[in-house]
Amino acid sequence: MSSLDIGEVVRRSGVPASTLRYYEERGLISPTGRRGLRRQYDESVLEQLALISVGRVAGFSLEEIVLVFGPQGELKVDRALLLGKADELDRTIAQLTAVRDGLRHAAACPAPSHAECPSFRHLLREVIEGRLHGGEALTGEVTMP
Repeated sequence: MSSLDIGEVVRRSGVPASTLRYYEERGLISPTGRRGLRRQYDESVLEQLALISVGRVAGFSLEEIVLVFGPQGELKVDRALLLGKADELDRTIAQLTAVRDGLRHAAACPAPSHAECPSFRHLLREVIEGRLHGGEALTGEVTMP
C-alpha cells in the first residue's frame, strides 16, 4: 500500500488535521512515520477513519471505538458490544418515533388545547412514567429523549 501524507488524508477523508492528531493521541490511528514535518499514514487509515465515523454515528464513544482496533490497526470486532449498541439504537428509535408521532399529533390535534387532548396527555404520561425516558421515571429535570 502507498503512503499518504496528512494533507492527502485530510483531502480524501474530509477529517481535519486537528482531528487526525487527536485520534492519534487517543490511539485510534497511527502514522507510519514522517516526511520532513508532515505525518505519513498507510492508505488503510482511510478505512479506519470510515469505521470511526460509522461508530460515532452509531453512538459509540471513542473509548468504545478504540477497542475495535488491534495494536496494528487491524479490526477486532466485539460482537456483544455491537449487539448491545444495536439494542440501544432500537430503544432510541422507538422513543424518538413515539415523540415524533406525539409532536405531529399535537400539531394537528383538533382539541381546543393540548391539555384537553387525550393523545397528548398520554404522551406526557409515558414520559412521566419513564417509558419514553430511558426506562426511568422523571425525577426533577424534564428532558426529551
